[in-house]
Amino acid sequence: MTGPKAGERISEYVLDEQIGVGSFGQVWKAHHHIWKNDTVAIKVPTDSQYVRNLQKEGIAIHGLRHPNIVRAIGLDPFADVPYLVMEYVEGLSLAGLIERHPRGLPPSSVQQITVGILRALEHAHTNGVIHRDIKPANVLVAGAGRKPVETIVTDDVKVTDFGLGQAGEVTTASILQSGSLVSEEGRSISGTLAYMSPEQRDGGQTDNRSDLYSVGIVLFEMCCGERPSGGDLPSHIRPGLPSWVDGVFSKLYTRRDRRLASATEALAMIDAGSAPPIIRSSDHLRSRPVGVAVGGSCPACGGRVERDDNFCIHCGAQLVTNPRRCEQCGGYPAADDRFCVFCGGALPERVG
Repeated sequence: MTGPKAGERISEYVLDEQIGVGSFGQVWKAHHHIWKNDTVAIKVPTDSQYVRNLQKEGIAIHGLRHPNIVRAIGLDPFADVPYLVMEYVEGLSLAGLIERHPRGLPPSSVQQITVGILRALEHAHTNGVIHRDIKPANVLVAGAGRKPVETIVTDDVKVTDFGLGQAGEVTTASILQSGSLVSEEGRSISGTLAYMSPEQRDGGQTDNRSDLYSVGIVLFEMCCGERPSGGDLPSHIRPGLPSWVDGVFSKLYTRRDRRLASATEALAMIDAGSAPPIIRSSDHLRSRPVGVAVGGSCPACGGRVERDDNFCIHCGAQLVTNPRRCEQCGGYPAADDRFCVFCGGALPERVG
């Protein structure tokens, strides 16, 4: 299946220019053949095996009417050139916006964009749709690149590309095979794989929390210009961030049984600013062995913590005077680990 060319007509629309391309197909900017100012985006698959995904995406987003989700306008997976007509968003993808701000976006913009993504997922999850491919390239920001980044508001944010929504294990497995972008050392994962939750990478069962894990990675990248590595919180890379950032991140970028259960919960944390700041002064810490929490609860927020936690998973507060840290990757392994769970490197014997 070959892709279309500029000037060709699909349904009522004439193709103007290609504005996106991926493993599943192409996205074109197009105009109505009579109403010239009626601009849309048209997605066409370039491989017949992905026509089914196009149909799933069209059905999924047609049932999701929300200001933070790209709207479906037309769909015909059985046409000579299968197509999905969508709302055209003039601006940049979040990936393009991050590229322009390699040291991180302004905190106010981070909050607006995060809220927009979470509101889109809240609506999708309520309607039984799991996105499964949340990443900066699949978040569009209207007006970005033409107006100051500080003026971005929640309604400028549009989540797109629901082609994997409600996809089965066979599709997930095919992504893993076609997206194996790992170096021999296992350190250069990029693209879709880099934003997948552990359960999705392993081909396991996914749910709403799988999307939230991906949001955690996107949040970190917006703040720091890079994806998370080891046990660093966003404020470790970029001091001075609002307190909610570390709190929300630590509740999203974690094992599934510790993640927030819904986008609604994450929105509540941001709205209330309920995440206390990281405790950094030794005046707030008791002298105790590495990895031992006080009474099973966080002294900052009261949330339950485990004996080996270096930081509270609820608010991000530091629980120990001297957190054990891997010298190779900077991660925070548990007190009794012999090898780092983040990079696999051997760890020195624990002292005390």
